[in-house]
Amino acid sequence: MLVKNGMLFTDQGLFSRLDMEFGNRITAIGNLEGDSFIDAEGKYVIPGLIDIHTHGAVNEDASDGKIEGLERLSQYYAYNGVTSWCPTVMTLGEMELVHAMHAVRDFRSKGARCIGINLEGPFLSYDKRGAQAAENLHKPDVDLFYRLQEASGNRIALVTVAAEVAGALDFIRDVSKICTVSLGHSSAAYEEAMAAYAAGATHTTHLFNGMEGLHHRRPAIPGAAFDADATVELICDGLHLHPAVIRMAHSLYPMRFVLISDSLRCAGMEDGHYTLGGQPIVMKNGMATLDNGTGTLAGSSISILKALQNAVSFGVPIEAAILAATITPARVIRRADDIGSLSIGKYADFVILDKDLNLEAVYIGGNKIERALLN
Repeated sequence: MLVKNGMLFTDQGLFSRLDMEFGNRITAIGNLEGDSFIDAEGKYVIPGLIDIHTHGAVNEDASDGKIEGLERLSQYYAYNGVTSWCPTVMTLGEMELVHAMHAVRDFRSKGARCIGINLEGPFLSYDKRGAQAAENLHKPDVDLFYRLQEASGNRIALVTVAAEVAGALDFIRDVSKICTVSLGHSSAAYEEAMAAYAAGATHTTHLFNGMEGLHHRRPAIPGAAFDADATVELICDGLHLHPAVIRMAHSLYPMRFVLISDSLRCAGMEDGHYTLGGQPIVMKNGMATLDNGTGTLAGSSISILKALQNAVSFGVPIEAAILAATITPARVIRRADDIGSLSIGKYADFVILDKDLNLEAVYIGGNKIERALLN
C-alpha cells in the first residue's frame, strides 16, 4: 500500500512531498508509483503520536489493574492519534502496584501498542508529591523495583525518582541500567539534581511541575536538566504551564523537549467527580484537581494530539512540536529503533492530519484504525 501526494514528515524533521510504501512496516519512501494508494493531497503525514506519560482516560486508569480497562484505553488512544503509549501508574502500595504490573503484562492491545510501563511513583518526595498519595510514598528501593519489574514481565520502561531522598543515587546507578530514570516530584537543589543525572538519570518528569522553580540563584532541576542534556517532558494543556513557559522550554531544550498528556481517567469524559490513585478528584471546565479544597492540579484531561495543537498555537514551530510527540519520546524510553519516525524498517505507525492539525486517519502497523470499534 502507498500513501501519496501528502506532505510527509521525514526523519530529518522536515516536511517533504514524498510518497511512502508500507505493509506492517515501512518499506520505501520516495517518488513512488502504484495503483492502490491513500491520497493525502493537502494533508500532513506524520509519525504516530507517542504518549509516554498517561494515567488514563474514558473512566479507566492504568493503576486499576484491569485488563479490560487497558484494552479500552489502547482503543481510546488510537482513535486520538496515539499509536504507542506507556501505562503510567501512581504512588500505590506494593500489592496494588503488583496487580497493575500483572494487568499490563497480560493484556493485549486493541489499538495503540503498549511500549512499557511508566512507574511515576512511589519513589518521590513528600513535599513535592502533588496528587500522589502520601501514605504510599517509599524511599528509593532497588529490591522493590526488581519485584515490580518481575511482576510486569520486564515491561517497566521509565521510573521517576526524587533526587534528594536518601538512597536515590544508588538506586539510579542500578536501575538506569535496566530502564530510563527520570527526576521529578522532587525538592532537589541544582547540585543534588546534577549528581542524580551524573549517576544515570536522563529524563525529567513534567518539567516545572512537582519541583522547585527556575530561580536565578537556585536553578534546581530545570537548570540541572539544561546542563546535563537531559530530556524534559511538559504538560501542554494551558493550565499546568503558561504558554510563555512552553516557548521558553522549547528554546532551552530544543531537541530534548517532550510533549505528554499526563491524562487522567476523566479525559474524554464530562465534568464531574473521579479518582486518581485512590484519591478523589474533580474536573471542572476541563481542569482536574484534588477534591480536598487545596486546588492542587492532578494531571490533565487532554490528549497528545491536543498537546500538539496547543504547542503550535502557543508559538512552537510545527516541526518541533511533532518531534516532541514522536521521535523524542521514543528515544527517551529506548524504542527509537522501531517507532517514532517515518523511516524504512520501522513500524508503519502514522497519522494523517489536515492543515489545521485535525485528525483524518490513524494507521498502526499498517492497519487503519476504525473508530466504530470503541465501546
